[in-house]
Amino acid sequence: MLSGMDIVSLTKRLVDIESVTGNEAEVGEFLLQYLGELGWMTERMPVERHRFNVWATPPEKPSPELVFSTHMDTVPPFIPSSEDDENIYGRGSCDAKGIMAAQIFAAEKLRAAAIGTGLLFVVGEERDSLGAAVANQCARGSKFLVNGEPTENRMAAASKGALRVELTARGKMAHSAYPELGDSAIEKLLDALQALRSMELPQNPEVGPSTLNIGMIEGGRATNVIPDFAKAQLLYRLVSPSAKLRQQIEAAVGNSAEVEVVLDIPFMKFRTIPGLATMAASFTTDIPKLSNWGEPVLIGPGSIVVAHTEREFIPKVELARAVDLYVEIATKLLKTA
Repeated sequence: MLSGMDIVSLTKRLVDIESVTGNEAEVGEFLLQYLGELGWMTERMPVERHRFNVWATPPEKPSPELVFSTHMDTVPPFIPSSEDDENIYGRGSCDAKGIMAAQIFAAEKLRAAAIGTGLLFVVGEERDSLGAAVANQCARGSKFLVNGEPTENRMAAASKGALRVELTARGKMAHSAYPELGDSAIEKLLDALQALRSMELPQNPEVGPSTLNIGMIEGGRATNVIPDFAKAQLLYRLVSPSAKLRQQIEAAVGNSAEVEVVLDIPFMKFRTIPGLATMAASFTTDIPKLSNWGEPVLIGPGSIVVAHTEREFIPKVELARAVDLYVEIATKLLKTA
């Protein structure tokens, strides 16, 4: 039997199931069994091949007005759980398996109070939000979506968007002793990148500046060959709509490289609740891909600054506090429905 675990034990059990993006099936199967033992109605929501989202509702409220949601996948590498008196460590401990555990315990508390909520756990958030996109085509009529990401138990008033851009420069190969016979793609790419680094990016007083990260660069054939190919992958964190920035990127790059936008997640503002602490999230979430699941709020235990690190952790006190916060938020939102 799995259903007797406390929240620390559940978090550690979830962390100990490797679920790097693309490999979420085992943790999904665990959740189906665990929630089934608690008496929830569970459903596999197919995404692709062996991958699926988990959807669960209490049998007494199969069409809930409020849904808790977070993601099952983690970034690599897998790091098993450990703990001390204050924290739980391991990959996904705060992003987002501790959050998942807190949402389950909150939903159980609400169910005991005859308040039915849904649970939606999705795949792929760390890569492309594919699970959320699929779930959005299977919305169940909820009015509110409480999405979980590490916000240190503060309600996010806004979250930055993301614009992922790929630059491809093309040139002509030649012997490096005769550069005048070739056309260096790498030099073209460097010119394009310098132009983009020199651009003034949008600012927003609520969440700060847009930022640019040049994440990957590749190209060339050999040190004695003028390169005919070079590519860079960039990520902008957005604090405003992307349309104007996209135009500025195209203009700055000009003929130096081809510009392809491979991901565009919008900047978003969220509902908050008076009396609860707030913050502005510099990261993106699944929320833009879950627009059919109701009005969103964003909150969860743990800090984003330790997510994706070798020593990722979640404080036990924040984990317990999150359960009460989720109950409070759900109760207040449903009173306005």
